[in-house]
Amino acid sequence: MSAWITVIGIGEDGIEGLSTSRIKLIEKAEVLVAGERHHCMIENSRAEILDWGQGFDHALKELEARRGKNIVVLASGDPMNFGVGSVLVRTFGEDAVIVHPAPSSFSLAAARMGWSIPDVDCLTIHGRPLETLIKYIFPGARLLVLARDGNSPAQVASLLCENGYGNSQISVLEHLGGVKEKRIDDSAASWDHPCVRDLNTLAIECVVEPGVVPLSRAPGLPDHVFEHDGQLTKCEVRAITLAQLQPLPGEVLWDIGAGSGSISIEWLRLGGHRRAIAIERNPERIATISSNSINLGTPDLLIVEGDFHSVKDHLAYKPDAIFIGGGASDMSLLTSAWAALNPGGRFVINVVSIEAEQTLLAFREDVGGELCRISIERAMPVGNFSALKPLLSVTQFVASKPT
Repeated sequence: MSAWITVIGIGEDGIEGLSTSRIKLIEKAEVLVAGERHHCMIENSRAEILDWGQGFDHALKELEARRGKNIVVLASGDPMNFGVGSVLVRTFGEDAVIVHPAPSSFSLAAARMGWSIPDVDCLTIHGRPLETLIKYIFPGARLLVLARDGNSPAQVASLLCENGYGNSQISVLEHLGGVKEKRIDDSAASWDHPCVRDLNTLAIECVVEPGVVPLSRAPGLPDHVFEHDGQLTKCEVRAITLAQLQPLPGEVLWDIGAGSGSISIEWLRLGGHRRAIAIERNPERIATISSNSINLGTPDLLIVEGDFHSVKDHLAYKPDAIFIGGGASDMSLLTSAWAALNPGGRFVINVVSIEAEQTLLAFREDVGGELCRISIERAMPVGNFSALKPLLSVTQFVASKPT
């Protein structure tokens, strides 16, 4: 069947900004899907009218029930840029959907700011946690952010100040491309505009305050940025571990016995649409992982409380990589995790006890893989002098599952 859903992007200039051919597509629709704002713009007395009032899931079921009819969906700007177009393609397939975009808010905002889009991170906090922005904040970064509502600029300004970026410059661009277009400029620290128009896009130029040490997105964050009860993969070992996990864009990590969540958090901070599930049975550590994930800009980390054997069959995504930092002396845990790993996936285990090492040796006999020992020494004060003192040595097992 050829495409039966047509998605038409509409800018702030409304129907007047559409070409004649796109207006004709709207006029010929048998089913017209839009929000209230767009329904008010158009005239088509013969079309059945649907909206998004009961949520995406309900609307998608309604569309499926009308498969084969001439359906036109009206959307804001570029429907493939954090918009409904990508949802429809993901649900019904690319052959079922034709998209006619208008200029996106990002394109218009970049034009107003004089910024090159390839040099900018284009983000959204519409329907997503505000803390998602944290991992994109660094000195000199330029961010374009689709707002949630009129309170978003004040919330973003507060977030920047809390993270040592109060000198950052914020521009709020309201109703881009329309007759109501307006721009507000101020620094995060000086922001005193509690509420602006709901339809706005933020342009942020990040400036770090003196004395604040920026956090890199490269693996191996300083240990002190994580809350922990001692169950923490130290920064040097963490950097080695992430390198062995070989994160690729779009992949899924299972972090078993997650402790403070440091491995899965650093996996997500790399960006690239990666996903991670932190599995931990200690309730206090679950709270710690949640706090760390928010503070370090990865509120999308899925945190699962429970014993691995109890939860493994109910996890949301199959893993492309698995890290085991706790419970590695349990051979049944290792074999179950290995069985769950996708073909070609990476398997990394860190242990410090003799008992766990013995389990690793037996496991290696079954699946192959490599063993190495990681020894780190740090300078510590000894009286009036300093001396290098060793941390606990870590035995690391690394294997790749055959394809």
